[in-house]
Amino acid sequence: MNAPRPHLSIVLPALNEHAGLRALLPRLRAVQPEAEIVVVDDGSPEPLAPLVTEHGARCVTHPYTMGNGAAVKSGARAARGAVVVFMDADGQHDPADIPRLLARLDSGFDMVVGERGADSQASFGRRIANAVYNAFGGWMVNQRIGDLTSGFRAVRAAKFREFLHLLPNGFSYPTTSTMAFFRAGYAVGYEPIVAAKREGKSHIRPLRDGMRFLLIILKVGTLFSPMKLFLPLSFTLFCTGAGYYAWTYYESARFTNMSALLISVSVLTFLIGLVSDQVTTLMYMQAASRREERDA
Repeated sequence: MNAPRPHLSIVLPALNEHAGLRALLPRLRAVQPEAEIVVVDDGSPEPLAPLVTEHGARCVTHPYTMGNGAAVKSGARAARGAVVVFMDADGQHDPADIPRLLARLDSGFDMVVGERGADSQASFGRRIANAVYNAFGGWMVNQRIGDLTSGFRAVRAAKFREFLHLLPNGFSYPTTSTMAFFRAGYAVGYEPIVAAKREGKSHIRPLRDGMRFLLIILKVGTLFSPMKLFLPLSFTLFCTGAGYYAWTYYESARFTNMSALLISVSVLTFLIGLVSDQVTTLMYMQAASRREERDA
């Protein structure tokens, strides 16, 4: 006889998080005794499976380290619950916050993100970087984004799986999934949390991964709202070319090659943005059609 399907699955991507899991798993079981707990061991040299099974959780093991995003995708595929909570295995996220995320989800949201406040453990540089990411991401989707990079979130599993093919294998799955949900017209909410100091050493390298986060935002922006990037760039190039032409005509009554180049590039940039926007719209129309067929 098959075991009953759980309503809630909790997915924990982990790499060498023995200390964090040893403290976290009993707390999770105490707060959510009926939940399915899935730990994804992302190729830890010392396997996590014995520790995980000891605490009554499932362990999905990667044969080698693939990245945090890859672990999240493996966990999302393995999870059997209709709702999935993703959280870090290093002890930063408090299991006691899960009921509040689920309550917000039940109020009509498709994804609820744990929004880290000023009391959370983070360096000054990381807080500034997060503020920049939030502002840029919010501008791209015309919505307030409270915390673009928080890995603590509750989602409706079926909707999250629609975007697995878009998620990178690195640390920027929160950025991509948030932007994808907004672009698809799914409701995204935020719930204030306090992130504690992690157990052990962080796997994030601020400079390298910070640049990757910015690159991911740009990639996701061009994928979901291309005209948000191409239109301002085209306008800036056109104004620069026209202004330079006005100046050279005033100074020497001539039209320079540089003015022609800038104006030509501005037109090409606009046309690339227009085609990209049409491709994006077509892609989402096809995705919406597949969802309607699935739900029918």
